[in-house]
Amino acid sequence: MRIRFLPAGIAAFFSRISVRLLTFNLLIVFLPVAAVLYLDTYERQLLRALEHALVQQGRVLASALSGAQRGLAEEAEQVLRLLEGRQEARIRVVDARGRLLADSSRLGTPPADVAAAGWSVRPGGTSSAGAPDNAPAEQSLLYRIASFPIRLYRRILGPPRPPLAAGEFYASTDLLLGDEVRAALAGRYGAATRISSGGQRSVNLYSAIPIRRGAEVVGAVLVSQSTYRILSDLYELRLQIFRIFLLSLLAAAAISLLVSTTIAGPLRRLRRQALRIVDRQGRLTGSFDLPRQNDEIGDLARALKELTENLARQLNYSEGFAADVSHEFKNPLASIRTATELMRAEKDDRRREELLSLVEEQVARLENLLTGVREISHIDAHLAEEERTKIDLRQLAAQVADAYHLRGIEGRRLSVSLPESPLRVRLAPERMCQVLENLLDNALSFSPAGSTVEIELQKEDGEACLLVRDRGPGLHPEHAERIFDRFFTYSPPERGKRSPGVSAAVHSGLGLSIVKAIVDGYGGSVKARGNGGEAGACFEVRLPLD
Repeated sequence: MRIRFLPAGIAAFFSRISVRLLTFNLLIVFLPVAAVLYLDTYERQLLRALEHALVQQGRVLASALSGAQRGLAEEAEQVLRLLEGRQEARIRVVDARGRLLADSSRLGTPPADVAAAGWSVRPGGTSSAGAPDNAPAEQSLLYRIASFPIRLYRRILGPPRPPLAAGEFYASTDLLLGDEVRAALAGRYGAATRISSGGQRSVNLYSAIPIRRGAEVVGAVLVSQSTYRILSDLYELRLQIFRIFLLSLLAAAAISLLVSTTIAGPLRRLRRQALRIVDRQGRLTGSFDLPRQNDEIGDLARALKELTENLARQLNYSEGFAADVSHEFKNPLASIRTATELMRAEKDDRRREELLSLVEEQVARLENLLTGVREISHIDAHLAEEERTKIDLRQLAAQVADAYHLRGIEGRRLSVSLPESPLRVRLAPERMCQVLENLLDNALSFSPAGSTVEIELQKEDGEACLLVRDRGPGLHPEHAERIFDRFFTYSPPERGKRSPGVSAAVHSGLGLSIVKAIVDGYGGSVKARGNGGEAGACFEVRLPLD
């Protein structure tokens, strides 16, 4: 993968598998950071829930006091005493002028969140925030390091926050006339947020609910609660998330190192082997080592090893084929050279005509060799690219047999046996005609006059099976494996006379090689065997049905 718009060195660095694996793992690791950022939204939801709870507590107490038969102060103090400090908020009741009538913090145990924040209740109802017994999570070094980027972002890019009033607003006074209390005494709901006194980072939420008796507002219930406990839990949660982030970071680095070692290392070895097995001239000088891994890279290494072995076999085959072609060309060329040299010195016209005929015969032989070599080279290189169509082998075999009858085969006969149902295969029709013609040419060239060459087509084991039988001298056992080799020829003494319609490719040793190349290219198979105890040979071609 090439990364655009980057310098070549940087692009090469980021293209490495180990770097991409590490980047991917780090992206996964930063999910806890996203969770930390989400905690701000979670905090706002908790604060809204806290304010809702304060409002509900105030409304319940205001409803209870609105129907009191005794004085408002006595009734409020009695209700607050019955709570026995089990409420979490600080509850105060004021009259219509804002004078304090009852305060839950003066009647016993302070609210739970006040005690958790280290607050102490002073005489007169005020409270001060002392240092908690345990240092909060936000003061730990790990938390400060983790929250530094977020604090920096808020300081530079975050929107400005409105200043909050100090929590000392109601300190050392029994006259509570804050904005929220004034709103409640005016018959509306009042709310305010103030920073906790004593230097605490938390804030106090104040909610004021009017107390009505009929249409008259006789007082207000002021419910306040510190957010210290919520913020403390959030700080601890952030700290735990950051600890998970650090552990995830270490795990990601370890996993990336392990994966890059098990992936990048074997790939580097494959690259070194690939550079080593080919010399500067492009010749194969070795092969890939057999890997021990059973993973995908091991499969790749084994595939590359098999590829190089096949390539080596193909190169050896090409070199051998070139040597065979050179050898086959040497004989006619040597005959031509000898004949021409003799023609210069020969005075007898009859002898000169014989030598000229020899030259013409050898030239024709060279032309046949060139044609066969060109044909088989074209098959090797382009057979897979040729267009294939679905054809019926019955019709094709019948057409080829009819063409041979029209051409004339000098006293020999063709017997064609075809099945009733069609046998359809997908291939190039001209290539299949070439297979049939070469097999028939070979059979006719070895068949004695008056004999019959049989063509039989049948369906067997889900394949199309084509059999071509002759009544010639048959196959020698030592020739059975070599008969499809290129340039292999054998002319037994009892061989029949060549028929006029027989292709010259048969006598160049390339006819059966062309048959094998075509059939193998179509995924089929061809073999030669005896004729079932009778004289002659049988060639069997099998092709997959479409």
